[in-house]
Amino acid sequence: MVKQGVIPDDLTRPFWEAASEGRLVIQKCADCDRLQNPPLPACSQCGSGDSLEWKQMSGRGKIYNYCVVYDTPVASLHEDQPFNLAVVTLDDDPGIQMYSHLPGTPVDDVPVGAAVEVIFEPTANGQVVPEWQVVT
Repeated sequence: MVKQGVIPDDLTRPFWEAASEGRLVIQKCADCDRLQNPPLPACSQCGSGDSLEWKQMSGRGKIYNYCVVYDTPVASLHEDQPFNLAVVTLDDDPGIQMYSHLPGTPVDDVPVGAAVEVIFEPTANGQVVPEWQVVT
């Protein structure tokens, strides 16, 4: 599946740079010890904008839920329809959710609750993105 290219901006650049190095990082507020994703200019809990840092995650999680995409508006994904789109919660903080196509998992054969681990795949423009793969 060819993934749509990502163009990092100043706010998300640390996330994408870490992904290019094969690491998963999530924004963390040092003031209130809260993780947040997607990244924001200030902590959504305490409002601090000066205490945000990036914390490396274990790269493990669980499939919370999923859907099958049959008709996407993203032209570069039309050839790959239908495809899974899973919601993954991180073992490091189940409140953090990420999305994945679940490479290697047949369409509509997604084991909800199964353990997954992060993998990194290139996009159409070469930027590497985190995806999740079922641990067997």
